[in-house]
Amino acid sequence: MKIVQTDEIPLKRGLEHRGGIFHGRIMVEGAPGALDNFQLSFGQMGGDFNSPRHRHNFEQIRYQLEGVLDYGRDGKLVAGMVGYFPEAVYYGPQTQDPNIPCKTIVLQFGGASGSGYLSQAEVQAGMQELKREGEFKDGVFRRRADAEGKRNMDGYQAIWEHVNGRPMAYPKPRYPQPIFMDPVTYDWVPVEGSPGVCEKPLGVFTERRSEAGFFKLDAGAHFAARGKGVYVAIRGSGTVGGQPLRALTTVYVDAGETVTFTAQEETELLHFGLPNLAGLRMPSHEQVHVEAAE
Repeated sequence: MKIVQTDEIPLKRGLEHRGGIFHGRIMVEGAPGALDNFQLSFGQMGGDFNSPRHRHNFEQIRYQLEGVLDYGRDGKLVAGMVGYFPEAVYYGPQTQDPNIPCKTIVLQFGGASGSGYLSQAEVQAGMQELKREGEFKDGVFRRRADAEGKRNMDGYQAIWEHVNGRPMAYPKPRYPQPIFMDPVTYDWVPVEGSPGVCEKPLGVFTERRSEAGFFKLDAGAHFAARGKGVYVAIRGSGTVGGQPLRALTTVYVDAGETVTFTAQEETELLHFGLPNLAGLRMPSHEQVHVEAAE
């Protein structure tokens, strides 16, 4: 179990392989190299931040804290909305109004295909090494003519292939497009056995049970949260695991663990359920291409 106070983590520049200015805080992360590695981060985009239409071989769930992010044909995420971005599914391009600041909580994690997820340290190291062969511009890695390899490639894909030493092969998409959800349109449902606690489940997204939703605690209520997942306080105050609970307090609960939240006032928690990837192995390049062709 990990309990983190997000407001104590300094903002750092990130996503330099995309276009524009982005600063973020890593709230909690998993084990580098593991198929179920993950990263939960707080992101603050400058007005010039942009990202071309692209896809990943991992999953993403995003909660829009402030502002509006425009994903082109896929729609917009406005404050309070949740977006699920399945692995292998194209989305974007991502832009925003330069006069409106945007803040987002983003969970990225290895998905049901078993393709894993690169840690930020691995991404940064790979990017610095690739800069010897070319440049990252507007989300694309542009390799010099005298360097071996494909000339233009999505920035993250170029880094992934460099780190793993083989071409990236995308699995067959489980969804045709990203899914945007407005939690305001969902009802609160009482949690059985937990007086004063309600939940608002938004959905289970794959057979490995990645999911998202919210919990609401009345003042004085107690809630025993179970893993495997991440909980983020969106509003309210209280305690968790004997530590202070305030806006953006983040708690990672591993499989088999339990932690108790106690609300001093009405409190709302954002919940991300992480998938169970037990028994999975990273597929070979040939396996993924065969499956994608079926």
